[in-house]
Amino acid sequence: MAKAVFHRNQRVYVEPVGTWAMIEQVKPVWVAGFEEPIRVTYDCGLGRDFRAEELTAETEIEAAPGAAPGNTPWRLMRARNRVQAAEDCVHHPYPGTYPVVVTDPNDWGGWRVPGAEYDRDPALIEMQARLITAAPRFFNLARELSDYVKSNDTPALPEPLLRITRRFEQLRRVIETPPPDAQTRPIEPQPEPEISATAAE
Repeated sequence: MAKAVFHRNQRVYVEPVGTWAMIEQVKPVWVAGFEEPIRVTYDCGLGRDFRAEELTAETEIEAAPGAAPGNTPWRLMRARNRVQAAEDCVHHPYPGTYPVVVTDPNDWGGWRVPGAEYDRDPALIEMQARLITAAPRFFNLARELSDYVKSNDTPALPEPLLRITRRFEQLRRVIETPPPDAQTRPIEPQPEPEISATAAE
């Protein structure tokens, strides 16, 4: 027996696709003799139906501790491709759209690529978008591992685990170190370009 977990017009994160979508239709599968559907799938307008375990409600992601810097979940959205119509790019994974990673609660900021670059290798760009979206979760997992190693008896832990932790702490310093203040940096004089006699003429 199955019950609907999500409802129509609910915004969900579609894990297999790595993007946000709106549930357009809830599809219960009924069998004679049963009072409840045996299966429920969800049409999110992405070309196939999804099971409940492939979807995550927006509220669940927002409630996750440390989902991303500033507690704003990074998410992958789709923008309409204004350069190419869907029928002109049927070889794309999602014709007529391209991925945009947003890192702001108002769906601003983040990462995107020009349409020409996306058309060159859509599968690569889609993978990069999913990876960037998951980066805060990877960072949090690595931080938890590092904290675990630091809170335990170091000699008892295997050397490969200690090496991974040291590498993470190096990367963590790079990520968390703010850029130097531009106003405190000395401005070095730049030599004037030499102009040859033939160029001057």
